[in-house]
Amino acid sequence: MKLSVREMTIFAMLGTLMYATKVIMEVVPNVHLLGVFTVAYTVVYRKKALYPIYIYVLINGFFAGFAAWWIPYLYIWTVLWGAVMLLPRNMPEKIRPVVYMLVCAAHGFLFGTLYAPAQAILFGLNFNQMIAWIAAGLPWDIIHGISNFFCGVLIVPIISVLQRAERFTAKS
Repeated sequence: MKLSVREMTIFAMLGTLMYATKVIMEVVPNVHLLGVFTVAYTVVYRKKALYPIYIYVLINGFFAGFAAWWIPYLYIWTVLWGAVMLLPRNMPEKIRPVVYMLVCAAHGFLFGTLYAPAQAILFGLNFNQMIAWIAAGLPWDIIHGISNFFCGVLIVPIISVLQRAERFTAKS
């Protein structure tokens, strides 16, 4: 996947946008637009969506530290990207928003469960301890899933803006 200078610039800005919105929204725990952007970028850029996603992951590590909490970020966003990649590209327009919102919400509800294997390996947790860790985080995962669902109303408008920008810059 060779990138043009234009794509490198766009993906850098999109990854930075992910990070900036996360920082701005940190005042409300587990409410952010990361899932929204991941879904929208994946719909528009397909495989190349991994570039802005991992630019976000790296920026997050640079500013917050490359510690144990960061390691699951190396795969956790790829799970959402992969789920969106599996969705049919020619979904009826009426169901697209709801499907994207539900996928985004599912990722939020499952965030702690997806995060848990890395925690278990890093901190030597056995299976029961890992399940207890997941259970302790369920209230936060519920907030995460619900907020991802409602923030998901922005997915289709973001997709439209990105597609319009791609058509405009392709003409230039």
